[in-house]
Amino acid sequence: MPVSLASQSKDETRVSALQTGAEQADLYLPLLREQRVGLVVNQTSRVGESHLIDFLRQRKVGLQKIFALEHGVRGNVENGGKVEDGIDGPSGLPIVSLYGGNYAPSAEALAELDWLVFDIQDVGVRFYTYISSLHYLMQACADHQIPLLVLDRPNPNGDYIDGPVLEKSFQSFVGMHPIPLVHGMTVGELAQMINGEGWLDGGVQCPLTVIPVANYRKRMAYSLPVRPSPNLPNDLSIRLYPSLGLFEGTTVSVARGTDFPFQALGHPDDTRGVFSFTPKPIAGASENPKHKGTPLNGDDLRNADAQVRFSLEPLLSWSQRTGESPEAFFSRAGFFDKLAGTDELRKAVMAGASAGQIRASWQSDLAAFRQLRQPYLLYPE
Repeated sequence: MPVSLASQSKDETRVSALQTGAEQADLYLPLLREQRVGLVVNQTSRVGESHLIDFLRQRKVGLQKIFALEHGVRGNVENGGKVEDGIDGPSGLPIVSLYGGNYAPSAEALAELDWLVFDIQDVGVRFYTYISSLHYLMQACADHQIPLLVLDRPNPNGDYIDGPVLEKSFQSFVGMHPIPLVHGMTVGELAQMINGEGWLDGGVQCPLTVIPVANYRKRMAYSLPVRPSPNLPNDLSIRLYPSLGLFEGTTVSVARGTDFPFQALGHPDDTRGVFSFTPKPIAGASENPKHKGTPLNGDDLRNADAQVRFSLEPLLSWSQRTGESPEAFFSRAGFFDKLAGTDELRKAVMAGASAGQIRASWQSDLAAFRQLRQPYLLYPE
Protein backbone atom coordinates (compact mmCIF):
# COMPACT_ATOMS: atom_id res chain seq x y z
CA MET A 1 0.00 0.00 0.00
CA PRO A 2 1.19 3.57 -0.61
CA VAL A 3 2.94 5.47 2.15
CA SER A 4 0.53 8.03 3.55
CA LEU A 5 1.11 11.73 2.99
CA ALA A 6 -0.89 12.60 6.10
CA SER A 7 1.38 15.32 7.43
CA GLN A 8 -1.18 18.13 7.26
CA SER A 9 -3.89 19.00 9.74
CA LYS A 10 -7.29 17.31 9.54
CA ASP A 11 -8.86 20.68 8.78
CA GLU A 12 -6.66 21.01 5.70
CA THR A 13 -7.02 17.52 4.31
CA ARG A 14 -10.57 16.27 5.05
CA VAL A 15 -9.82 13.51 2.54
CA SER A 16 -12.83 11.51 3.72
CA ALA A 17 -15.12 14.11 2.14
CA LEU A 18 -13.27 14.01 -1.16
CA GLN A 19 -14.98 12.29 -4.08
CA THR A 20 -13.26 11.63 -7.39
CA GLY A 21 -15.13 12.21 -10.62
CA ALA A 22 -15.70 8.47 -11.04
CA GLU A 23 -17.25 8.25 -7.58
CA GLN A 24 -19.99 10.77 -8.51
CA ALA A 25 -21.96 8.43 -10.73
CA ASP A 26 -25.18 10.45 -10.47
CA LEU A 27 -23.45 13.25 -12.42
CA TYR A 28 -22.36 11.19 -15.41
CA LEU A 29 -24.48 8.05 -15.69
CA PRO A 30 -27.38 10.05 -17.21
CA LEU A 31 -25.00 11.12 -20.01
CA LEU A 32 -23.99 7.54 -20.79
CA ARG A 33 -27.36 5.78 -20.67
CA GLU A 34 -28.28 4.10 -23.98
CA GLN A 35 -25.00 5.32 -25.47
CA ARG A 36 -22.13 3.40 -27.06
CA VAL A 37 -19.15 4.08 -24.81
CA GLY A 38 -15.38 3.64 -25.10
CA LEU A 39 -13.18 3.75 -21.99
CA VAL A 40 -9.64 5.00 -21.48
CA VAL A 41 -8.75 3.32 -18.18
CA ASN A 42 -6.02 1.53 -16.26
CA GLN A 43 -5.56 0.00 -12.81
CA THR A 44 -6.21 3.40 -11.14
CA SER A 45 -9.73 3.67 -12.60
CA ARG A 46 -11.55 2.64 -9.44
CA VAL A 47 -14.92 3.36 -7.88
CA GLY A 48 -14.44 2.19 -4.32
CA GLU A 49 -13.29 -1.43 -4.60
CA SER A 50 -14.58 -1.84 -8.19
CA HIS A 51 -12.80 -1.17 -11.45
CA LEU A 52 -14.68 1.41 -13.52
CA ILE A 53 -15.16 -1.22 -16.25
CA ASP A 54 -17.06 -3.49 -13.85
CA PHE A 55 -18.87 -0.59 -12.17
CA LEU A 56 -20.30 0.61 -15.51
CA ARG A 57 -21.13 -2.88 -16.77
CA GLN A 58 -23.12 -3.54 -13.60
CA ARG A 59 -25.11 -0.39 -14.37
CA LYS A 60 -25.83 -1.55 -17.93
CA VAL A 61 -23.74 1.13 -19.64
CA GLY A 62 -23.15 0.09 -23.25
CA LEU A 63 -19.37 -0.40 -23.16
CA GLN A 64 -17.89 -1.16 -26.58
CA LYS A 65 -14.11 -1.18 -26.14
CA ILE A 66 -11.19 -0.18 -23.94
CA PHE A 67 -8.28 2.00 -25.04
CA ALA A 68 -4.99 1.15 -23.29
CA LEU A 69 -2.21 3.66 -22.54
CA GLU A 70 1.34 3.07 -21.25
CA HIS A 71 1.36 0.25 -18.65
CA GLY A 72 -1.83 -1.32 -20.04
CA VAL A 73 -5.36 -1.71 -18.71
CA ARG A 74 -4.36 -3.59 -15.55
CA GLY A 75 -1.04 -1.80 -14.97
CA ASN A 76 1.30 -4.74 -15.56
CA VAL A 77 3.37 -3.40 -18.47
CA GLU A 78 6.76 -1.81 -17.72
CA ASN A 79 7.74 1.73 -18.78
CA GLY A 80 8.11 1.76 -22.54
CA GLY A 81 6.95 -1.87 -22.78
CA LYS A 82 4.71 -2.98 -25.62
CA VAL A 83 0.99 -2.60 -24.98
CA GLU A 84 -0.88 -5.00 -27.21
CA ASP A 85 -4.33 -5.01 -28.76
CA GLY A 86 -6.34 -7.86 -27.30
CA ILE A 87 -9.18 -8.76 -24.98
CA ASP A 88 -9.69 -7.69 -21.36
CA GLY A 89 -10.20 -11.07 -19.66
CA PRO A 90 -12.57 -10.07 -16.84
CA SER A 91 -14.96 -8.14 -19.11
CA GLY A 92 -14.39 -9.73 -22.52
CA LEU A 93 -14.14 -6.25 -24.07
CA PRO A 94 -11.71 -5.61 -26.93
CA ILE A 95 -8.57 -3.62 -26.04
CA VAL A 96 -7.14 -1.08 -28.50
CA SER A 97 -3.54 -0.07 -27.71
CA LEU A 98 -2.72 3.65 -27.75
CA TYR A 99 0.93 3.25 -26.78
CA GLY A 100 4.04 2.45 -28.77
CA GLY A 101 3.69 4.89 -31.67
CA ASN A 102 -0.05 4.59 -32.34
CA TYR A 103 -1.02 7.30 -29.85
CA ALA A 104 -4.36 8.37 -31.33
CA PRO A 105 -7.41 6.16 -31.91
CA SER A 106 -8.25 5.69 -35.57
CA ALA A 107 -11.43 6.93 -37.20
CA GLU A 108 -12.46 3.28 -37.46
CA ALA A 109 -11.92 2.70 -33.72
CA LEU A 110 -14.09 5.72 -32.88
CA ALA A 111 -16.75 5.23 -35.57
CA GLU A 112 -19.17 3.23 -33.43
CA LEU A 113 -18.84 5.35 -30.27
CA ASP A 114 -21.14 8.04 -28.87
CA TRP A 115 -18.83 8.87 -25.91
CA LEU A 116 -15.22 8.39 -24.90
CA VAL A 117 -14.56 8.33 -21.13
CA PHE A 118 -11.10 9.14 -19.70
CA ASP A 119 -10.43 8.08 -16.09
CA ILE A 120 -6.70 7.88 -15.35
CA GLN A 121 -4.80 8.90 -12.21
CA ASP A 122 -2.01 11.34 -13.15
CA VAL A 123 0.89 12.50 -10.93
CA GLY A 124 1.21 16.12 -12.04
CA VAL A 125 4.60 15.93 -13.80
CA ARG A 126 4.89 17.03 -17.44
CA PHE A 127 6.93 14.03 -18.58
CA TYR A 128 4.48 11.48 -17.16
CA THR A 129 2.89 10.35 -20.40
CA TYR A 130 -0.78 10.04 -19.47
CA ILE A 131 -1.35 13.74 -20.24
CA SER A 132 0.33 13.31 -23.63
CA SER A 133 -2.10 10.49 -24.34
CA LEU A 134 -4.91 12.81 -23.25
CA HIS A 135 -3.78 15.32 -25.89
CA TYR A 136 -3.96 12.74 -28.70
CA LEU A 137 -7.35 11.54 -27.50
CA MET A 138 -8.66 15.09 -27.47
CA GLN A 139 -7.32 15.62 -30.99
CA ALA A 140 -9.10 12.48 -32.24
CA CYS A 141 -12.33 13.45 -30.49
CA ALA A 142 -12.13 16.94 -32.00
CA ASP A 143 -11.42 15.61 -35.48
CA HIS A 144 -14.31 13.11 -35.36
CA GLN A 145 -16.69 15.08 -33.08
CA ILE A 146 -16.85 12.41 -30.39
CA PRO A 147 -17.61 13.91 -26.95
CA LEU A 148 -14.95 13.25 -24.30
CA LEU A 149 -15.90 12.80 -20.65
CA VAL A 150 -13.04 13.31 -18.19
CA LEU A 151 -13.62 11.88 -14.72
CA ASP A 152 -11.18 14.01 -12.76
CA ARG A 153 -8.85 12.88 -9.96
CA PRO A 154 -6.63 14.80 -7.52
CA ASN A 155 -3.05 15.69 -8.40
CA PRO A 156 -0.67 14.34 -5.72
CA ASN A 157 1.86 17.03 -6.75
CA GLY A 158 -0.84 19.66 -7.16
CA ASP A 159 0.18 21.98 -4.33
CA TYR A 160 2.88 23.87 -6.29
CA ILE A 161 4.36 24.65 -9.71
CA ASP A 162 8.07 24.54 -10.49
CA GLY A 163 10.73 23.80 -13.07
CA PRO A 164 11.33 24.98 -16.62
CA VAL A 165 8.44 25.62 -19.01
CA LEU A 166 8.71 23.45 -22.13
CA GLU A 167 10.06 25.12 -25.24
CA LYS A 168 8.26 24.16 -28.44
CA SER A 169 11.39 22.81 -30.13
CA PHE A 170 11.65 20.16 -27.38
CA GLN A 171 8.09 18.91 -27.75
CA SER A 172 7.80 15.11 -27.65
CA PHE A 173 5.64 12.38 -26.13
CA VAL A 174 7.36 13.09 -22.77
CA GLY A 175 6.38 16.75 -23.07
CA MET A 176 3.58 17.99 -25.32
CA HIS A 177 2.65 21.36 -23.85
CA PRO A 178 4.29 24.67 -22.87
CA ILE A 179 3.76 24.03 -19.15
CA PRO A 180 6.23 23.74 -16.25
CA LEU A 181 7.78 20.42 -15.28
CA VAL A 182 5.50 20.49 -12.21
CA HIS A 183 2.32 22.19 -13.42
CA GLY A 184 -0.01 21.91 -10.42
CA MET A 185 -3.08 21.03 -12.50
CA THR A 186 -5.42 18.05 -12.64
CA VAL A 187 -6.17 16.16 -15.84
CA GLY A 188 -9.54 17.90 -16.06
CA GLU A 189 -7.97 21.34 -15.71
CA LEU A 190 -5.32 20.51 -18.30
CA ALA A 191 -7.97 19.26 -20.73
CA GLN A 192 -9.74 22.60 -20.43
CA MET A 193 -6.44 24.41 -20.98
CA ILE A 194 -5.56 22.33 -24.06
CA ASN A 195 -8.92 23.30 -25.56
CA GLY A 196 -8.88 26.92 -24.44
CA GLU A 197 -5.32 27.69 -25.55
CA GLY A 198 -5.81 26.13 -28.98
CA TRP A 199 -3.06 23.55 -28.48
CA LEU A 200 -4.76 20.94 -30.68
CA ASP A 201 -3.77 20.93 -34.34
CA GLY A 202 -5.60 23.62 -36.23
CA GLY A 203 -6.85 25.12 -32.97
CA VAL A 204 -9.83 22.77 -33.05
CA GLN A 205 -11.86 22.14 -29.90
CA CYS A 206 -12.66 18.78 -28.38
CA PRO A 207 -16.29 18.39 -27.19
CA LEU A 208 -15.36 18.17 -23.49
CA THR A 209 -17.20 17.46 -20.25
CA VAL A 210 -15.29 17.32 -16.95
CA ILE A 211 -16.68 15.82 -13.74
CA PRO A 212 -14.60 17.62 -11.08
CA VAL A 213 -13.38 16.10 -7.82
CA ALA A 214 -15.76 17.09 -5.00
CA ASN A 215 -14.41 18.80 -1.87
CA TYR A 216 -10.87 19.07 -3.21
CA ARG A 217 -8.30 21.81 -2.69
CA LYS A 218 -4.89 21.85 -4.37
CA ARG A 219 -3.01 22.01 -1.08
CA MET A 220 -4.54 18.74 0.12
CA ALA A 221 -2.25 15.78 0.62
CA TYR A 222 -3.72 12.94 -1.42
CA SER A 223 -2.60 9.36 -0.86
CA LEU A 224 -3.13 7.27 -3.99
CA PRO A 225 -5.08 4.07 -3.27
CA VAL A 226 -3.52 2.32 -6.31
CA ARG A 227 -0.01 2.79 -7.70
CA PRO A 228 -0.28 4.83 -10.94
CA SER A 229 2.44 2.80 -12.68
CA PRO A 230 4.76 -0.09 -11.77
CA ASN A 231 7.73 2.09 -10.80
CA LEU A 232 5.82 4.59 -8.66
CA PRO A 233 4.89 2.23 -5.80
CA ASN A 234 4.04 4.75 -3.07
CA ASP A 235 3.36 8.39 -2.30
CA LEU A 236 6.99 9.25 -1.54
CA SER A 237 8.13 7.97 -4.94
CA ILE A 238 5.50 10.20 -6.53
CA ARG A 239 6.74 13.26 -4.60
CA LEU A 240 10.37 12.49 -5.53
CA TYR A 241 9.53 11.74 -9.15
CA PRO A 242 9.80 15.34 -10.49
CA SER A 243 13.39 15.61 -9.20
CA LEU A 244 14.53 12.05 -9.88
CA GLY A 245 12.87 11.60 -13.27
CA LEU A 246 15.50 13.80 -14.89
CA PHE A 247 18.18 11.23 -13.98
CA GLU A 248 16.72 8.96 -16.68
CA GLY A 249 18.86 10.99 -19.10
CA THR A 250 22.05 10.39 -17.12
CA THR A 251 24.25 7.47 -16.01
CA VAL A 252 22.75 7.53 -12.48
CA SER A 253 20.22 4.84 -11.48
CA VAL A 254 16.91 5.86 -9.89
CA ALA A 255 16.68 2.34 -8.40
CA ARG A 256 14.57 0.79 -11.14
CA GLY A 257 15.02 -2.93 -10.66
CA THR A 258 14.61 -2.75 -6.88
CA ASP A 259 11.69 -2.66 -4.43
CA PHE A 260 12.18 1.10 -4.03
CA PRO A 261 12.23 2.75 -7.49
CA PHE A 262 12.41 6.54 -7.45
CA GLN A 263 13.44 6.44 -3.79
CA ALA A 264 17.21 6.02 -4.19
CA LEU A 265 20.06 7.12 -6.44
CA GLY A 266 23.18 5.12 -7.26
CA HIS A 267 26.17 4.74 -9.55
CA PRO A 268 28.99 2.15 -9.81
CA ASP A 269 31.72 4.74 -9.20
CA ASP A 270 30.16 6.83 -6.44
CA THR A 271 32.32 7.07 -3.31
CA ARG A 272 30.24 9.52 -1.23
CA GLY A 273 27.11 7.46 -0.68
CA VAL A 274 26.71 5.03 2.21
CA PHE A 275 23.82 3.08 0.64
CA SER A 276 24.27 0.14 -1.73
CA PHE A 277 21.87 -1.67 -4.04
CA THR A 278 22.01 -3.86 -7.15
CA PRO A 279 19.36 -3.40 -9.87
CA LYS A 280 17.86 -6.67 -11.09
CA PRO A 281 15.15 -7.42 -13.67
CA ILE A 282 11.61 -7.28 -12.28
CA ALA A 283 8.87 -8.67 -14.50
CA GLY A 284 6.27 -6.08 -15.46
CA ALA A 285 8.20 -3.23 -13.88
CA SER A 286 11.80 -3.14 -15.09
CA GLU A 287 12.95 -5.92 -17.40
CA ASN A 288 16.33 -4.35 -18.19
CA PRO A 289 17.19 -1.73 -15.54
CA LYS A 290 20.15 0.61 -15.84
CA HIS A 291 23.35 -0.98 -14.42
CA LYS A 292 21.59 -4.37 -14.24
CA GLY A 293 23.46 -6.76 -11.95
CA THR A 294 26.05 -4.14 -10.93
CA PRO A 295 26.44 -3.11 -7.26
CA LEU A 296 25.78 0.62 -6.94
CA ASN A 297 26.65 3.12 -4.22
CA GLY A 298 24.53 6.14 -3.49
CA ASP A 299 21.76 7.72 -1.49
CA ASP A 300 18.75 6.11 0.22
CA LEU A 301 15.88 8.63 0.02
CA ARG A 302 13.22 6.51 1.67
CA ASN A 303 13.23 8.71 4.76
CA ALA A 304 12.78 11.95 2.80
CA ASP A 305 10.11 14.44 3.85
CA ALA A 306 6.74 13.14 2.67
CA GLN A 307 5.97 16.62 1.30
CA VAL A 308 9.26 16.94 -0.61
CA ARG A 309 9.10 19.21 -3.67
CA PHE A 310 11.08 19.51 -6.89
CA SER A 311 14.76 20.13 -6.17
CA LEU A 312 17.82 20.69 -8.33
CA GLU A 313 20.21 19.69 -5.55
CA PRO A 314 20.34 15.95 -6.38
CA LEU A 315 21.12 16.67 -10.04
CA LEU A 316 23.79 19.27 -9.23
CA SER A 317 25.38 17.04 -6.61
CA TRP A 318 25.43 13.87 -8.72
CA SER A 319 26.81 15.68 -11.75
CA GLN A 320 30.00 16.00 -9.67
CA ARG A 321 29.94 12.58 -7.98
CA THR A 322 30.35 9.98 -10.72
CA GLY A 323 33.84 10.97 -11.83
CA GLU A 324 32.60 11.25 -15.40
CA SER A 325 32.92 14.16 -17.78
CA PRO A 326 29.73 16.24 -18.11
CA GLU A 327 29.23 14.80 -21.59
CA ALA A 328 29.48 11.24 -20.25
CA PHE A 329 27.24 11.98 -17.25
CA PHE A 330 24.44 13.19 -19.57
CA SER A 331 24.57 9.84 -21.38
CA ARG A 332 21.22 10.46 -23.11
CA ALA A 333 21.51 14.20 -23.58
CA GLY A 334 18.73 14.45 -26.15
CA PHE A 335 16.34 12.55 -23.91
CA PHE A 336 17.34 14.62 -20.89
CA ASP A 337 16.51 17.78 -22.83
CA LYS A 338 13.09 16.39 -23.78
CA LEU A 339 12.39 15.56 -20.12
CA ALA A 340 13.49 19.04 -19.06
CA GLY A 341 11.66 20.65 -21.98
CA THR A 342 14.76 22.70 -22.78
CA ASP A 343 18.50 22.30 -23.28
CA GLU A 344 19.17 25.26 -20.99
CA LEU A 345 19.07 23.15 -17.82
CA ARG A 346 21.69 20.67 -19.04
CA LYS A 347 23.90 23.47 -20.32
CA ALA A 348 23.61 25.32 -17.00
CA VAL A 349 24.58 22.21 -15.02
CA MET A 350 27.54 21.60 -17.33
CA ALA A 351 28.61 25.24 -16.88
CA GLY A 352 28.58 24.92 -13.08
CA ALA A 353 25.62 27.22 -12.45
CA SER A 354 24.09 27.20 -8.95
CA ALA A 355 20.57 26.10 -8.12
CA GLY A 356 19.68 29.73 -7.40
CA GLN A 357 20.95 30.90 -10.77
CA ILE A 358 19.07 28.18 -12.60
CA ARG A 359 15.85 28.78 -10.69
CA ALA A 360 16.05 32.52 -11.36
CA SER A 361 15.93 31.79 -15.10
CA TRP A 362 12.49 30.16 -14.74
CA GLN A 363 10.67 32.72 -12.65
CA SER A 364 9.21 34.96 -15.34
CA ASP A 365 7.94 31.93 -17.29
CA LEU A 366 6.37 30.47 -14.13
CA ALA A 367 4.65 33.76 -13.34
CA ALA A 368 3.26 33.96 -16.88
CA PHE A 369 2.04 30.35 -16.68
CA ARG A 370 0.36 30.97 -13.35
CA GLN A 371 -1.69 33.72 -15.00
CA LEU A 372 -2.33 31.73 -18.18
CA ARG A 373 -3.78 28.73 -16.34
CA GLN A 374 -6.11 30.76 -14.12
CA PRO A 375 -9.26 30.56 -16.30
CA TYR A 376 -9.02 26.76 -16.45
CA LEU A 377 -8.67 25.96 -12.75
CA LEU A 378 -11.47 23.98 -11.10
CA TYR A 379 -10.15 23.96 -7.54
CA PRO A 380 -9.00 26.55 -5.00
CA GLU A 381 -5.46 26.53 -3.66
